[in-house]
Amino acid sequence: MPVVDTRILILCKTYPSPSGKYAETTCVAGMDDKGNLIRLFPVPFRLIAEKQQFKKWQWIKAKVEKAKKDHRPESFTIKTDTIEGGSVVPTGKNWGERRRLLSPVKPFEHFDDIVVAQERDRLSLALLKPARILGLDIEPVSNPDWTDDDLAKLLGGQNQGGLFDDDDKPSIKTLRKLPFDFYYRYECGEGANAKVFRHKLLDWEVGALYLGCERRYGADWERYFREKLEKDLPSKDLMMLMGNQHRFQEQWLIISLIYPPHQAQGDLF
Repeated sequence: MPVVDTRILILCKTYPSPSGKYAETTCVAGMDDKGNLIRLFPVPFRLIAEKQQFKKWQWIKAKVEKAKKDHRPESFTIKTDTIEGGSVVPTGKNWGERRRLLSPVKPFEHFDDIVVAQERDRLSLALLKPARILGLDIEPVSNPDWTDDDLAKLLGGQNQGGLFDDDDKPSIKTLRKLPFDFYYRYECGEGANAKVFRHKLLDWEVGALYLGCERRYGADWERYFREKLEKDLPSKDLMMLMGNQHRFQEQWLIISLIYPPHQAQGDLF
């Protein structure tokens, strides 16, 4: 497939992780201007030039091509040095413009239907609107510190050539490892069709929320963290952008949270 210029609305940035080839990478996903979900790789986000960095809900333009080693239909390779940042879509009144832009992407209402679509059509990105959030599980990771191999990847990549010009190399702090994994327990369906699921949260905003709560509230961080994820966001019209793993495509993750306010009766999508 040829390299093409594409306009993309960013909907997802996951918390970075160490990468042998790219030092650290972030899973980025969004929607093209035709309403198709798209996954972009590689994005060593904190290492690329500042002018190429972008926010969630920001339009970007970039050259992309279908990923050669990743056969999931939504996966594309992005040329990071071609990224041009565009406008950020504001929340506006009741997320009106954001809702309009998202309208081509029909949310699934049951995770089992995503599994069927993955098996039938190789679907690997999907928007899910659960019936309710049941709770948040917080589990300590087995090793709260980076391994020596992880540190070598993270530190070595800062001197890596090819990602940006020498004059444009950012000075960044070593990526902090999150000492906990976070999981949403949620329910899809009603009555006899109701079913409980549990998936890991990888949204960068969740990692940033943890770091911010820990910095601000110290040992009392969990109370404020849970307040946001168990009460505030579930009180909105919460949707979850789901993505599966390249090597283990039956394993799904919550890669982004999308949380418009509930629509007032009579509002248009």
